[in-house]
Amino acid sequence: QVQLVESGGGLVQAGGSLRLSCAASGRTFNRWPMGWFRQAPGKEREFVAAISWSGSTTIYADSVKVRFIISRDDVKNTVYLQANSLKPEDTAVYYCAAASQRGAATRLKDEYDYWGQGTQVTVSS
Repeated sequence: QVQLVESGGGLVQAGGSLRLSCAASGRTFNRWPMGWFRQAPGKEREFVAAISWSGSTTIYADSVKVRFIISRDDVKNTVYLQANSLKPEDTAVYYCAAASQRGAATRLKDEYDYWGQGTQVTVSS
């Protein structure tokens, strides 16, 4: 059974940074594309960033491009999201997800079949 556990969320002032981590169980983690999504109160869950199984390809939502960086460490079975220059509109619960049936990075929520429980990020103005 696959489990994804996020950590690293918290309260930060605008302009600050956070590093989110997603620890994964499962022997085939290093073959799966991984993604980060977020959901603000009253809004739908939206794509943030994704990384291919090899780590060679990354894609980002326009709203976070340049500010956020996704990376993976397959030895540690962990995916990271470095969030810089945070804005109040980045406030949301952040979820990591795995797309076990895919090879390439994808921004499509329905193509992810394993999800973590989420970690709260709050950015104060």
